[in-house]
Amino acid sequence: MNPRRRASKILKNVLLTAIVLGMASTISVAQNQAYWIHTDQVKPSKQAEYEQVSKDFVEACKKHDLKGADWSVAHSNDGNYVSISPVENWAAFDKNPLAPLMEKMGEEKFRALFARFNECYDKHGDAIIYLNSDLSYMPNGLTTNTVGEDYRKWHYLYVTPRNSAKLRAKIKEIKDLYEKKGAKEHFRIYHSGFGNMDEYFLVSISAKDAQSYEKTSDETEALLGEEGKKLMNEMFVLLDRYESKTGKMRPDLGYVAKL
Repeated sequence: MNPRRRASKILKNVLLTAIVLGMASTISVAQNQAYWIHTDQVKPSKQAEYEQVSKDFVEACKKHDLKGADWSVAHSNDGNYVSISPVENWAAFDKNPLAPLMEKMGEEKFRALFARFNECYDKHGDAIIYLNSDLSYMPNGLTTNTVGEDYRKWHYLYVTPRNSAKLRAKIKEIKDLYEKKGAKEHFRIYHSGFGNMDEYFLVSISAKDAQSYEKTSDETEALLGEEGKKLMNEMFVLLDRYESKTGKMRPDLGYVAKL
């Protein structure tokens, strides 16, 4: 559960209502891991300050041995800092994982810490996304913890509801081609969920650095050949729009509770 933002019962009701209405973004989520994404749009002049507050926050969590809260952090090239937390079930939204920390720190110190965060951005928000195991291509086992590969390339494939199923099927065709060819470029596919106005599939690729990513990408394109180009072109026809970002995972800003 995201440690930066407490979920209210109102939010839970909205989420449950969305389930009842059968939103397209909830298709097949039963077998997929949900993640709570909290994004801070940090001001360019405040990034160093934001990172220092984040480190102070992590140290406070370690000092007071905070339980029931785990998150990783990604920093994208557009200045956003994204906290990523796994969601076990809907009941998790009823809990405030930071309550024990506030109790041990004292409310005054706790609120002062978060007041420092608020000085670093004017916009932040939350959303849910799902890691799709059927569409992801990681032959050695599906994992988000790619040790030694903190560089990230993110491809955002935005789609309208009428083309969502078609895009899903096309991504599956591309994955099958990767498997058939034994491509060395691995990827994870996420599907947008609650809190996202636009529907999208997110392709996340890990690499050691930008140079390693470009090299593997070029090799994969050559390996897939004309068949790969054809599938990619067919996929792009289905998109409402496309965006890409680069970034890096920041283990120094994340937290994993001790068992």
